Amino acid sequence: MSLSSVFSRRATSSFTKALLSNQTRHLIPRVACSQPRQILHLCRRSLHTTPILLDRSFTNLLADDNPPAVQVSSISNDGIQLVDGLVLPGPCIFLEGKVFLWNVPETNAWSKVKEERWKAWGKEFFELFEVVTPRPEILLLGTGKTLVQPPKFLREYMSTLGIQLDVLDTRNACSTYNLLSEEGRRVAAALLPFTPYIWPKPTIDTQKSS
Repeated sequence: MSLSSVFSRRATSSFTKALLSNQTRHLIPRVACSQPRQILHLCRRSLHTTPILLDRSFTNLLADDNPPAVQVSSISNDGIQLVDGLVLPGPCIFLEGKVFLWNVPETNAWSKVKEERWKAWGKEFFELFEVVTPRPEILLLGTGKTLVQPPKFLREYMSTLGIQLDVLDTRNACSTYNLLSEEGRRVAAALLPFTPYIWPKPTIDTQKSS
């Protein structure tokens, strides 16, 4: 399924469709996996999720009875596991109840030079948020195992779009996303995994297409 079809409900004008084809080139649509679901060893620290817990004191009283379409169950070095069992080993974006595989460069979180931490990153990796309607109120940026301050351009860019940028480590970003989405907030998350991973680019069978 193409990305333009994912946004067909929101972007109906020909102008917006043209933007989508250009500005979502760093995204790879999520596809169903025919292999058995991966089994993760659950982390010691659990994430906030909707399913009913034995201890009702941890239930979010503001949550809707119907859980959001996308929620995170756990996160480890193997990747981000959703409540439906799907494991995402690489960078991803949660937006409008959908998951996008995010094709972005690696970061150098341990560099003492700030400019080196986000080398090769530019606003083109966030242009998706220009064309989505309505735009999210909040973008949660999960920077991996540790919190890494984002490049200066990103805060300025998000501000021009009217989107509040919150930067957290990926574990806390996932937990905050679960909580805010349950409460019906227009929230999006751009998440980097604990272990660096580059998504393989999809191949096109030219023989079938011809």
